[in-house]
Amino acid sequence: MTTNVRYAVSKPARTLNEQYMMPSENDSGSTKMQTQHTDHCETVPKAKANETNCINDGPILDDHWHAVSRSLVRKLDLTLMPMIWVLYLFNYLDRNSISSANLNSIKEDLSLSGEDFNTVVSILNVGQHILILNSYMAMQILSNMILTRVRPSLYIPLWACAWSIVSASTGAVQNFGQLITVRCLLGIAEAPFFPGVYYLLSCWYTRKELGLRMAFMYTGLIVAIAFSGLIAAGVFSRLDHALGLAGWRWLYIIVGSVNFLLAVASMFLLPDFPEAATGSQRWLLSEEEQKVALERIAADSVTQESNRSLLYGLRLAVSDRRTWAFVMLLLCNHAAFGFSYFFPSIVKGFGFGSTIVTLLCTSPPYLVGAVMSVVVSWSSDSRGERGYHIAVPAYIAAAGFIVSVATLNGPTRYAASFLYVSGCYAANGLIYGWAANVLNQTPEKKAVATSMLNVLAQLGNIISPYFFREQDEPRYLLAMFLLIGFSAASGCISLGLKWDLRRANRLITDAAVATGQQPRFFAT
Repeated sequence: MTTNVRYAVSKPARTLNEQYMMPSENDSGSTKMQTQHTDHCETVPKAKANETNCINDGPILDDHWHAVSRSLVRKLDLTLMPMIWVLYLFNYLDRNSISSANLNSIKEDLSLSGEDFNTVVSILNVGQHILILNSYMAMQILSNMILTRVRPSLYIPLWACAWSIVSASTGAVQNFGQLITVRCLLGIAEAPFFPGVYYLLSCWYTRKELGLRMAFMYTGLIVAIAFSGLIAAGVFSRLDHALGLAGWRWLYIIVGSVNFLLAVASMFLLPDFPEAATGSQRWLLSEEEQKVALERIAADSVTQESNRSLLYGLRLAVSDRRTWAFVMLLLCNHAAFGFSYFFPSIVKGFGFGSTIVTLLCTSPPYLVGAVMSVVVSWSSDSRGERGYHIAVPAYIAAAGFIVSVATLNGPTRYAASFLYVSGCYAANGLIYGWAANVLNQTPEKKAVATSMLNVLAQLGNIISPYFFREQDEPRYLLAMFLLIGFSAASGCISLGLKWDLRRANRLITDAAVATGQQPRFFAT
């Protein structure tokens, strides 16, 4: 199977979409307005899907085809997903270790002020304090544009090796300047991972399968934050000052070393793109399963155009107004969970006891959040609904922040943390999956839009550390009020997008009635 297959399979799809209410250059503007985004819709009529899947003399979608498809998905779920999950977990363990180090002696050892620490947290997302776009953010767009032309099974693990080395070297820094430099380099090394694996998953899983897989992957982030406190508690209690090194230094060395070993192992477990004969599919998939993998994505993305320039994909992504709506939605969501880097300090303010007890108490809210993330995503996939499943958790998070502001009682504020942790994280994975249903016209547009979404949403991560001022400890009232606003905004934008897409569906229906053609609708 050659790389040309990737482009060959899209040709029947383009022909099919020309029949499917796709406007020509001679169509009127109103018709284009009604039909120009039908390529991102949720359902494919069965007969047309079967027609699309008869590419390269392939089989009709019969029972055998579906059996092979299920076998393919099962193999991916047992190899690709666990490896991605583990790498994502360590991706966040590396960056989130700074919050646990804050409860050890990093401030004293490096003579950091409260403002210095906020800058250290933010610098991962902003290469230099005075810039808006940084190493982390700029690298994401560039990296995803490169990823479409290289082997993911090598590209992603090599970056994972790089960030693990940089993370481990944090244990050797001696001052604020060195810490800033290492954090900036960590941002560069970690930047390609999330948009890269998201794009890779979207090349193997259909849109209906992707939402739950994204939610599962996203639990790696939540579990990382949950267990970072437990890991730090163990390291600080056993290794603090061992061999003359502070506990926070040992934390970075251990996490970085384990991460490196896993990154090397991932080179043998990650696949490349479905049309390739490299990566894990060499030993994992049969020839028939590889063929079905291509047919599944061709049927699922029936309007997908291929072999277009990266700049063309960039132009499509930038000119689509819904790209910017999803950017604002994700930005507000990221700003709302800006508490994550300061959660150990927030929990310390509840007055539960020592540093070790505080670190242990940081885990339960995130473990509950991980479960809720999967439950909400499963419910969303089973009901075929996105907007409410994003808006409701956002409003639950806002309610949790309101309770934190309204009371001084430590246990009550701790209970409220379960609400805002679960609410903020439950919807995040769904946002990416929802955007994938809308911003999927070409592989290049999908890659660029994915990275744009993640890049510009980092603005929320840049500003949120500065909400948590040292003088506001332990309640952080200013931060809590701002997080209430961002959570509420997330819910409002989600409902606005749902309304917009439902309106678009009505226009599609009207056009279908007028032309007698079968409509395909947006997921709302």
